[in-house]
Order: sequence, then structure tokens, then C-alpha cells
Amino acid sequence: MHDKLKPSPLSDQAAAEFARLVRIMAALRAPDGCPWDREQTHESLRPYLIEETYEVLDSIDRKAYAELKKELGDLLLHIVFHAQLADEEQLFNVADVLREISEKLIRRHPHVFGDATVNSTDDVNKQWEQIKLNEDHKPNLLSGVPKHQPALNRAYRVQEKAAAVGFDWPSDEPVWAKLTEEIAELKHELEQGDRAKAEAEFGDLLFTMVNLGRKLNIHPEEALRGTIQKFTDRFLQIELRLSEAGIPVHEAGLEKMDDLWNQVKAEEHARA
Repeated sequence: MHDKLKPSPLSDQAAAEFARLVRIMAALRAPDGCPWDREQTHESLRPYLIEETYEVLDSIDRKAYAELKKELGDLLLHIVFHAQLADEEQLFNVADVLREISEKLIRRHPHVFGDATVNSTDDVNKQWEQIKLNEDHKPNLLSGVPKHQPALNRAYRVQEKAAAVGFDWPSDEPVWAKLTEEIAELKHELEQGDRAKAEAEFGDLLFTMVNLGRKLNIHPEEALRGTIQKFTDRFLQIELRLSEAGIPVHEAGLEKMDDLWNQVKAEEHARA
């Protein structure tokens, strides 16, 4: 065993609790178990898995760590649930899942568990992608990027993978120039009245924005999530202040709402 992987009181406790969860899941799926759990399939659990994932993200965004503990447990339940279903179908079991992720982490961190040397996070990312490319045997480099993830995340990962093999802008400067170019092309297609081409150019503009964020070490999904929350919080304040003044929001008008928006924004800056 690697010196860094020696047992500890926490790892022993976690192993015992995880084994208990596995036994509970098996009991729920047993012939005399829970009717609802026994009816579930990989497909039927899909929406719940997505929901639990977003609840984890929401807890992180709100720094609600007591809730995060519970939400991580709910997410872990789904992992064990899917592994139990696979075990019943004689595909794989939860031990296989744990073994595979452990071996992968060791294999892809040779600078920790081997003799490799890295000097930066960028080196780590490139090493990770190169090891992954060598072991995955995918038909092409980008085929491993899930198509169903949010578009901004998918764009970021596609660009990361291409960059890992050298297909990348040398710095952020040419990306700024490309951004100006894409804006001009979008305006041109809008002036021409070609909606299909305008949509394509808008997509190019978004893709370039993701590239710019990546070069600036700003994750677009997280940046946009923060902006959406900021807009939501400010608009809620507008609604509250209109309500206090006895003005229905749909009757307030743009000028009034814009004044309130600027007030809320100024108060935020004063508190910062």
C-alpha cells in the first residue's frame, strides 16, 4: 500500500458507515423491501439524480453547509442505488465502482503517487488529459464530453480538451480580437435579416466568450450563475419596495423600476 493511503480513524469510520448504507439499499430492494424502491430503474431515477445534484450546488452557492451535508448524503444514496441496480443485473457492483475510481485517481496523479513532476495546475490538467486520452480508447478526443450537460459547461470542457493537446489561443489578447469580430458578424447577419445565420453567429459569440473566460480563469457557468442570482436578488428588492409603496409591479413602469434598480445597486456598493 502507498504510504499516503494508510488507514486512519476517519477512513475506518467512513468505510463502516458506507457499508451500512449499502446494506440498507440492498434491504430496500429485497423482495420484502420497499415497493417504491423495488419499482425503480436507472431511467426512472434520472430526474431525481439531476434534482439532487442541483440541490448540492444550491447549498454550495448559499454556503449552507448543514444542508450540504444532507444533500451530499442524498446524492451518495443515488450512487449506491444505481450500483445496487447494476449488481442485480449482474453488470457491476458498488465495490467495482469504488475500486475503479480509486485506481483512476492514483493512475492520473503520477506526480502524487509516482515519480512524475509538475510545476503548475496547467501542467496537471494537460497530464490528466493525456493520461485519459491514452487509457480511454475513445474514437476521438472530444467524444468523452457528455452532450447532455449545460451548454456553457460543455463548451468549456470541449475547449479544455482541445487546449490540452495544443489547439488553443496563445493568450487572451487574440480572444478579445475574436470577440470584436464575432460581434460585428452577428450585427451584419441581423442587418441582413437572416435569422438562421444570426443564430449561428450568436452561438459563435457565446463560444468565444467561454474561451475568453477560460483564458482568464473564469468559469462561465459559475460567472453566469452568480449574475443570475444577483439579478434575482435585485429584482426581488424592486418588487418589495413597489409593494411597500402600494404599486403593482406590472403598473410601475420602466422608469420607476430603473430608479429602484439603481438605488438597490448603490446600496450594495455602499455595503461592499
